Amino acid sequence: MENSAQTAADRLVIGTRSFASRLLTGTGKFLDFTETRLATEAAGAEIVTVAIRRTNLGQNAGEPNLLDFLPPDRFTLLPNTAGCYSADDAVRTCRLARELLDGHNLVKLEVLGDAKTLFPDVVQTLKAAEILVQDGFEVMVYTSDDPIVARQLEAIGCVAVMPLAAPIGSGLGIQNRYTLREIIENAKVPVIVDAGVGTASDAAIAMELGCDGVLMNTAIASAKLPVLMASAMRKAVEAGREAFLAGRIPRKRYASASSPIDGLFF
Repeated sequence: MENSAQTAADRLVIGTRSFASRLLTGTGKFLDFTETRLATEAAGAEIVTVAIRRTNLGQNAGEPNLLDFLPPDRFTLLPNTAGCYSADDAVRTCRLARELLDGHNLVKLEVLGDAKTLFPDVVQTLKAAEILVQDGFEVMVYTSDDPIVARQLEAIGCVAVMPLAAPIGSGLGIQNRYTLREIIENAKVPVIVDAGVGTASDAAIAMELGCDGVLMNTAIASAKLPVLMASAMRKAVEAGREAFLAGRIPRKRYASASSPIDGLFF
């Protein structure tokens, strides 16, 4: 009973919002909006990212509207600035999202610096973050795995720091455990791995390291069976979080019997 109460009370707090699920999912690359909805439900995601420049939220009256499949009263939409390569473009996109979503102020900021790797431009990211925070946005920010940059973004007022674990869409898994751990141990806001996850074990490792959540899109949407992969990712994130809370045993170079012989009567 105590363990159940502990996990039930273990919520992800981002800015002024609170969530039960620590798995955040994207809405791009799926076959259609129906598959998007089924995968989102299988993942148990409460926060879903939306690329404002690529997704119809009602601005195109004759096309399917994502909001009909993922209604805002059931899911927290996280507009992102995917495809932006300057602070000005990113700020403009966030303000457009706020208009389209009736004042919604929680956004995911990403300012890219390279079209091939999709690595962030940290200088432009810092600039955009400062403007958006001053403009009343709650900013979740995609960034490099540099602990110094993460600290600067937190100081600006970002409500979550989202370092990459590997390049976007690469599926390489967690490539930077040391720097991620440095960010986690020093952050006072949630740290959410964003990019690089390929399969369920990658998500579990991120959570075991102490990350507060994982955001993924390609790993689910580009799987052979996206809905089944979404279910696997949900279980992996939950298991990884529980393992982190439970506390793993120390690593040792020698054996330690699970049934010790000390104190036996013979």
